[in-house]
Amino acid sequence: MPSPSSFRLAYIDWMRGLACVLMFQTHCYDSWLGGVARKSTFFMWSQLGGTLPAPLFLFLAGISFALVTDKLRRKGLARNQIARITIRRGAEILALGLLFRLQEFLIAWGWAPWSDLLRVDILNIIGVSLMLMGAVCWLVLSVADRLRKNGPSSDASQAGESNPRLALGMTALAVAAMISFATPLLWTSWSPRWLPWPVESYINGVHNLGQPQSWLFPIFPWAGFAFVGLAVGFLLLSDGARQRQAAIFALAGIGGIALIYLARSLDARPRQLYGTYDFWHTSPDFFLIRVGLLLTILSAVYAWCRWGAGQWGFSPLMQLGQTSLLVYWVHIEFVYGRFSILPKRAQDIRAASFGLLTIFLAMLLLSLLRVKLKGRGAEVLAWLRMPAKAG
Repeated sequence: MPSPSSFRLAYIDWMRGLACVLMFQTHCYDSWLGGVARKSTFFMWSQLGGTLPAPLFLFLAGISFALVTDKLRRKGLARNQIARITIRRGAEILALGLLFRLQEFLIAWGWAPWSDLLRVDILNIIGVSLMLMGAVCWLVLSVADRLRKNGPSSDASQAGESNPRLALGMTALAVAAMISFATPLLWTSWSPRWLPWPVESYINGVHNLGQPQSWLFPIFPWAGFAFVGLAVGFLLLSDGARQRQAAIFALAGIGGIALIYLARSLDARPRQLYGTYDFWHTSPDFFLIRVGLLLTILSAVYAWCRWGAGQWGFSPLMQLGQTSLLVYWVHIEFVYGRFSILPKRAQDIRAASFGLLTIFLAMLLLSLLRVKLKGRGAEVLAWLRMPAKAG
């Protein structure tokens, strides 16, 4: 059995790979199915599964952010250095998102509108979420440092100040709740229409269409999943969780199921908190259901990687999870773009499923090549420059 320390990266990679597979099936069936297949129950469930990949990617980004931040703290880096490193990483992801939009615009030259360059897509919101989490962590660590220097000297306060993981986790949870509760208002009555639409689109996904669009990924509500992941990450890093790791993951699964039932009961109430109630796009109840699903999946994946076959030999999902950015970037063009491997909106379920299998195998092969060739660019270049030996 692998050592417990290996599970941390294993379950994150496996879960990220699961998000990739769910993303593939959602995109493939959405792009290729046509005619009566688009009206089938199969298509409905396929697209319902498509509500999970983005929350999974953001949730895992939050967990990974907590791991990185805690590692930098244990190395003795000052809060300003930690903020600089983490916020810069978020800016890099945002820049990649903008570069991706530019690439897609150039490939689709002639029929793509120029406004596609400013579309708020999943890479954009992951980058923005990382920067927001960096700023929030900097603020919490600044307050913790100030309290340690000037605060009360009680034992409880000193214990909390010496280990700010609890403060970081609780603050992240509060920010996630605030984002979820503010979303219905920012999509309707509080919509910041006084902002230029490229800026407002990062708030509520309005794009240039005058009203929020459900196919975009604005801060409200999507960044909330990253902050939930940040809170879970700091919980998993606590001393108590490290000592009782299996029990903590089991409780996460139980808590996730409880959240799902709680959210469903709240949604079933005859009276709602908001004047405009949109369950599938802005509802805090649906946000809570997806958080419950994320915790349940996290618990199941941990168990699968520790006691199941998650790490037996080669794992395609773990492999995809290690290169999720690359396979996301590449597969889009072969599913939605000019180089789609199948005619769009013209396939039955069987043909689209075969295309999905092709995309999965191609992306798995690409992932394997990426890992195998990682860091070997200089070696390949040097080999190409070597003079041919005399026969």
